[in-house]
Amino acid sequence: MDLYIRWCDANKARKKRKYYWTYVEKDGGREEIWDNLIEAIRSHYDRLERIAEDVDRLGYKVASTILSEAMPQTKKGRSGDLGEILATELVEEEIGLRVPVRRLRYKDGRNMAMRGDDFIGAGYGGKEEKLWLLKGEAKSNKVLGKATVNGARKVLNRDSGRCTPDSLLFVANRLLESSDPKDNELGRSLRDEVGVKSLRADRIDHMLFTVSGNGPHASLKTDLEAASTDRDQYVVNIHVKDHQDFIAAIFEEAEELGDD
Repeated sequence: MDLYIRWCDANKARKKRKYYWTYVEKDGGREEIWDNLIEAIRSHYDRLERIAEDVDRLGYKVASTILSEAMPQTKKGRSGDLGEILATELVEEEIGLRVPVRRLRYKDGRNMAMRGDDFIGAGYGGKEEKLWLLKGEAKSNKVLGKATVNGARKVLNRDSGRCTPDSLLFVANRLLESSDPKDNELGRSLRDEVGVKSLRADRIDHMLFTVSGNGPHASLKTDLEAASTDRDQYVVNIHVKDHQDFIAAIFEEAEELGDD
């Protein structure tokens, strides 16, 4: 979908296996990607073809009601979900791993945060094309600060830096339910990893993803400097000045399917 390249100017710094990426909206960038972003948000709560089927059967108004029942209504819930959505889109666009399961489709309650890893990137890489994972933690704050950054790093470091077994198994089982043989293959690899835990640290990368109104807080660089060097470490910030208004507007429009 190439959201980020059209939406933001990026500043990317790298030192060995440590990546520090900051993004600032381009003039006119938001308008350029708005419709695509709306579609992406909807797709994280339901399959687009299923939404289209609702429209065909029930009309736009009822289909909008069905979609909105899956989407959070609180400021906190919307902010948290947006962080996960934007992180997922960035991983697939900029890193090339899949985030193969849209977790938000499986929430227990639309205003509740899901437990486990915020997002897991998965694929095959290296000379031998073996399983490669990315464990991610996403934060969305009007004002990003040190406490939030430190808390996110603690979560990434849990379980010896590995993806939590329950999160990995959740993704694996959804893939094994797919009719796509490639999904099944990846699901089998993930399920095996839950049992054998054979992946070394250098094949389980970490990403601390943030979107905030105050831009990249100094603690992000400090965090990256202190992070372990046995895996790829990504620290990312998306600076959206009108953070709260942006979230309100994007969800309001995402819920309203319209008739165009």
